Amino acid sequence: MKLSRQFTVFGSAIFCVVVFSLYLMLDHLQLDNTKNPKGAGGLLQKGQLSILQEKIDHLERLLSENNEIISNIRDSVINLSESVKDGKGNPEAMNLSRGAFSELLASPPLVIPVDAEDCHFAAKSYSKASDDVQMLDVYNILPFDNPDGGVWKQGFDISYDEHEWDNEPLQVFVVPHSHNDPGWIKTFDDYYRDQTQHILNNMVVKLLEEEKMKMIWSEISYFSKWWDSIDSQKKDAVKRLIERGQLEIATGGWVMTDEASTHYFAMIDQLLEGHQWLEKNLGVKPKTGWAVDPFGHSSTMAYILKRSGFSSMLIQRVHYSVKKYFASHKTLEFFWRQNWDQSSSTDILCHMMPFYSYDVPHTCGPDPKICCQFDFKRLPGGRINCPWRVPPEAIHDGNIQQRAHMILDQYRKKSKLFKTKVVLVPLGDDFRYNEASEWDQQFQNYQKLFDYMNSHPELHVKAQFGTISDYFDALNKAAGPLLFPNVSGDFFTYADRDDHYWSGYFTSRPFYKRLDRVLESHLRAAEILYSLALANIQKWNKMSAFPSSDTYKLLTEARRNLGLFQHHDAITGTGKDWVVVDYGTRLFHSIMNLKRVIIDSAHFLILKDKDDYKHNPSNLFLQMDDVQPSQDALPHKTILKLSTEPRSLVVYNPTEQDRSAVVTVYVNTPRVKVLTALGQPVKVQVSAVWEETITVSKEAFQVSFVAQLSALGLGVYQLTEGTDMNTHLADYNLYKKGGSLVLSTSGPFKLDVPQNNPINFKIENPHLQLWCSGSTGLLEKVKLKDDSKEHHVKVEFMWYGTTSNRDKSGAYLFLPDGHAKPYVTSEPPIIRVSTGPLFSEITSTYRHFTHSLRLYNVQEVDGQSLEISNTVDIRGERNCEIAMRITSDINSKDRFYTDLNGFQIQPRRTLSTLPLQANFYPMTTMVYIQDENVRMTLHSAQSLGTASLNPGQLEVIMDRRLMQDDNRGLGQGVQDNKITANLFRILLERRVRVDEKENSQPVSYPSLLSHISSLYLNHPVIPMAVNKDFGAASLVSEFRPLASSMPCDLHVVNLRAIQSKEGVGPSDEAAFILHRKGFDCSFSSKNTGLLCSTTRGKIPVNKLFNEMKVQRITPVSLSLMHTPQGSQNKSEIQLNPMEISTFRIQLR
Repeated sequence: MKLSRQFTVFGSAIFCVVVFSLYLMLDHLQLDNTKNPKGAGGLLQKGQLSILQEKIDHLERLLSENNEIISNIRDSVINLSESVKDGKGNPEAMNLSRGAFSELLASPPLVIPVDAEDCHFAAKSYSKASDDVQMLDVYNILPFDNPDGGVWKQGFDISYDEHEWDNEPLQVFVVPHSHNDPGWIKTFDDYYRDQTQHILNNMVVKLLEEEKMKMIWSEISYFSKWWDSIDSQKKDAVKRLIERGQLEIATGGWVMTDEASTHYFAMIDQLLEGHQWLEKNLGVKPKTGWAVDPFGHSSTMAYILKRSGFSSMLIQRVHYSVKKYFASHKTLEFFWRQNWDQSSSTDILCHMMPFYSYDVPHTCGPDPKICCQFDFKRLPGGRINCPWRVPPEAIHDGNIQQRAHMILDQYRKKSKLFKTKVVLVPLGDDFRYNEASEWDQQFQNYQKLFDYMNSHPELHVKAQFGTISDYFDALNKAAGPLLFPNVSGDFFTYADRDDHYWSGYFTSRPFYKRLDRVLESHLRAAEILYSLALANIQKWNKMSAFPSSDTYKLLTEARRNLGLFQHHDAITGTGKDWVVVDYGTRLFHSIMNLKRVIIDSAHFLILKDKDDYKHNPSNLFLQMDDVQPSQDALPHKTILKLSTEPRSLVVYNPTEQDRSAVVTVYVNTPRVKVLTALGQPVKVQVSAVWEETITVSKEAFQVSFVAQLSALGLGVYQLTEGTDMNTHLADYNLYKKGGSLVLSTSGPFKLDVPQNNPINFKIENPHLQLWCSGSTGLLEKVKLKDDSKEHHVKVEFMWYGTTSNRDKSGAYLFLPDGHAKPYVTSEPPIIRVSTGPLFSEITSTYRHFTHSLRLYNVQEVDGQSLEISNTVDIRGERNCEIAMRITSDINSKDRFYTDLNGFQIQPRRTLSTLPLQANFYPMTTMVYIQDENVRMTLHSAQSLGTASLNPGQLEVIMDRRLMQDDNRGLGQGVQDNKITANLFRILLERRVRVDEKENSQPVSYPSLLSHISSLYLNHPVIPMAVNKDFGAASLVSEFRPLASSMPCDLHVVNLRAIQSKEGVGPSDEAAFILHRKGFDCSFSSKNTGLLCSTTRGKIPVNKLFNEMKVQRITPVSLSLMHTPQGSQNKSEIQLNPMEISTFRIQLR
């Protein structure tokens, strides 16, 4: 009763505060209105009236939420009371948390203020026209069989009437191309030295010689390296070739990006880097996408190209059954539309290549045996030949009639798969045209064929060399009013034949998939801080003191190294071992360089007196709190040396939300005090640093505290050696079932080794209670405190083997030997349970992995979910893959949801018509399952393969070790495994509304809480200690660049300094890239820990930044290529749900 009375008083106090705050806000509005008279009459300006109206509307919404707030308080009192009873009444579970509600008084608003209109987007019902194609429907009806189709093995026989083209001739565009992988069997530099530079040099010579010859090029990483090596005469020749339409840059990204494992931040960034290079050096603006080799295709890429100003695109690697279905319905050309788009704003014309590959034998028509005879690089006497054992023949007067009819037959048959009489015939392969002889062979023989066909009107054909845009221009002209179908969805998981599904690469080389995301996070953080520092440096007139050009070089190098790793043989983990080392070294060096950029930028921004700023690269003002010793090793924390003199710790929040975050650093003493910049003491948890499973470090101690940080801001805290009542040591219990443990000295910590394991362990925080098995240490049950319901959520580890058939799993393919088998170990795990006021943790150490489950004891976002970290080591195994499986009581049926590139959610169905490996999909940031009561989301800090093979189940493959090649060209297995760290969070959310039609909808959205949880997981705060040599430096208490948190649904993708038109440094503008996220409102909005609201996608420009003025802001296309007509200095930014938009912005 005493507790209930206390909380009743507490609830009443909050009610009074809310009412009094509303009164003050209204009073403030009245004062504002009287302070701004206009003329003698004192009339309000129109702008002030509109602002007043908006504020009144906002107050009305706050008042309407007031009743719910009070009811939430009442619910919290009840839940807290039950928790107290539960703690006393469950003796068989060890409740190892303490201080569970000590943070209650610092709690954020109980209900998120969401504008009602912002919920309409996700709630609207989906509808499609009868002729539109939804890929989920296609997968449902496909038999996924593989009958022999004749010469087109995976297709069907094609016939035609010779007179079909009498009235409208067949137009044939033969498009020469050379696919240059920026790393695969060789490193990027080795490929360039041995092949690519020769291809490009020959290209200039041969295109100048033959005006009818054409060529397309895609990878700017190679093109820029070559450009830097050639003279001005050759550069001028290249520009002439582009002007004449002989050379076209297709896509123009830094690489031809993978589309499964890549995050949309990096996909955009590599495209932007390529387009910025093209703008500066060639003045070229690509308009057509060209993606012949990524292993499956994502609708995210279609969206990015559309927003960048592209009108068309081409894709190739799509499941053979899907290709056959599209070909039979003549829908290989379509408008690719985003799932959520009910209009046509995201439509982009897409061409799907119909046959097996992009090489010459599979591009002229359905019969590869014939098409190969028209790859004139394979003429007898060359280094390659035709596998069908019928070689090409050089074209001469004696055979030209027969050869022309032979290839025209293939062109005609191919055209029968499309709706128009325009046919595309790519002519190339990997690293083609590296020898001058091939240029001559292909051009001379094809030109003879074209001349013959074009000079015989009875053939009704016009054949020519062309570029990909030449083809699309002719297609659009020929199509006229013909409407291509709209297709929505994605093209995963790819299979090229039989049951050979390319779902293995979703996980291959997971160490580097994680390193990729670490680099992304550092690059984004560095870009934003650097842009903010530049604006402040210009404002303070300190440009001469700051190394802006040198720092910009480091940024550019990091952009390009990240871009290179998005290549479809890099992040995929499908390169040779030494190529992977080369990629890893580039990532590693860029992370180190970006830390310098962050340090240099933060140094200037955090100084109170800017005159004190001096750049000294040999003695940096700040030091990062972690060090990665090499490209293939996990990072470790640096140890801060404390004394009685305060040591300043600067903490950077790279997210656009005001944020409470648990910050952890290592220090040299357990006697620690932490103060805010204003001298207020902060609660501290000191935990042990474990050198081995049962060995505590005597040199290092883990210090954790909750930092309050402004959006994109820097906070300052003081660390001092000394005793303090706010500092608490963590307690430890260690268990090993059936075994004894001998611990080394524990120092200041309380370490207990109970004789027997309990039935289970229980830890809790204000939002969650977790039960873990006493024998395994793994999660078994979760209780959401807001509704007191317990949910069965069981974590297990599983092994997959590889099939005994001739074709086995490799870097690309996942070919398991059946269902997964439970992970079984003869040696029981060592389980370590730690408890403290800020977090509690259960760590289980097995032979092949260490699994930690952590619960943050805070009210904010980090306390809403449970954090899982797995450190995996399978280096001693053969032909196995280790998976983490989560089994729940959620009735998800055959439905689950994966993200595409961290940008959107794609609903999935587990299909019994497909083999097990086909039901695995790429997961970049999250996967979830749900029923009418609850949604369970697994958030991930790295890209991995995921599936839901049974109702209520999720699993992710965490690493794979395979001893053989899978016959896709790599020529090796995957045996270079590292000790790999994977980081996840499990978020359970109660659903309060359910759409009865949701299982038939092709769309789904995370909640706001889920979006922010993913953001925080992928962009952790960055602590930096002030170097001891600069201990006397005077710092500001915080750097707050934004006027307030961004709206909950608006994400700052980047604030990226734009290159200057001359030289290597930055201009005075930045690319401000924003993404408005679609979100689902049908979840409980109580006690989510969010500190933001929504605003219908609107932000007044003059209220965006704090103490900085927006000099100019102009909307542009996503990659800065196009500025819309009538574009002007905007006073308000407004984005539609799901929209990504870029603005050129100048700050002062």
